[in-house]
Amino acid sequence: MFGFSLSATEPDSIAHIIQVALAPAFLLSALATLLNVFSTRLGRISDKVDSLTAEAARATEAEAGRLARRLTFLRRRSFVLDVAVVLASLAGGLIGLAVLTLFVGALRDAATASVLFACFGAALVCTVAAIAAFMTEILMAGRGVRDAVDRQQDQVSTPR
Repeated sequence: MFGFSLSATEPDSIAHIIQVALAPAFLLSALATLLNVFSTRLGRISDKVDSLTAEAARATEAEAGRLARRLTFLRRRSFVLDVAVVLASLAGGLIGLAVLTLFVGALRDAATASVLFACFGAALVCTVAAIAAFMTEILMAGRGVRDAVDRQQDQVSTPR
């Protein structure tokens, strides 16, 4: 199925070889970008947790309850990001296995093609799942922002 010969000079064969070689590289690049975004967002969550923890140390009882709810929400967001990081990292490892299988593909047997298909397919599934986890975290962040704005508006509209 993936039997490439070094003497293949037909334009279609060369184009196919290039496509097969570049697809994993582009996906790895995209995964690296996603992991960078995930780690940036996780850093922001960590900073928020640090500031809320410092606030909680000097908060009144009513404020401490509100801060505890916000910390619980940030904990859930960080967990969802952890899932996204694990899935994207797993996808990267599977792509590495797929590329390794391409190099071992000189054996040209059906087992090699099956391993290649399974690794690349699993990497794509993990990538989609990582994007879904990231989307969930983004939606949670948006909800958190809206809740904070609503609380602020309630405080402003409520006379003291």
